Amino acid sequence: MRWIWIDKFLEFNSGRSAVALKNVTLAEEHLHDHFPGFAVMPECLMIEAMAQTAGILVGEARDFQEKVILAKVKKAAFFDFVRPGDTITVHAEVESIAEEAASTVGRIMRGDERIAEISLMFSHVDKNLAGKEFPEENFVFTDMFNSLLAGFVGEKRRAGEA
Repeated sequence: MRWIWIDKFLEFNSGRSAVALKNVTLAEEHLHDHFPGFAVMPECLMIEAMAQTAGILVGEARDFQEKVILAKVKKAAFFDFVRPGDTITVHAEVESIAEEAASTVGRIMRGDERIAEISLMFSHVDKNLAGKEFPEENFVFTDMFNSLLAGFVGEKRRAGEA
């Protein structure tokens, strides 16, 4: 099972930036145990939400031809808790994209309040692990991830923006 830590894209500027939305609810089982009596979204899952947002941005920049995986968390600074009932936005920007890797910077916001700053490195595993055999299909960008971007494009078309 794959878990998706973003609900939808609000903005998507190919190869440059993206903004995704995440609604945090008590319906998410992991919140019941982290921490009992004071449910908060774990910081590692906020990093994963950023990795998914930025990873789709990086993958789309090269038409999803490479298998893009998170290689390194360069920076992760957190400034407040995220609780059930909160809506957060994940803002990702491409710093650089090369043949082998990409670098992104981003922030997580609750309204105008800064929750986190996160910088990530991604590896294009097809380019970095020469001689290794990978499945032909792109096991990173599955239909679940692709549906997030397709949903954004569909909303823009319905709104007459495309």
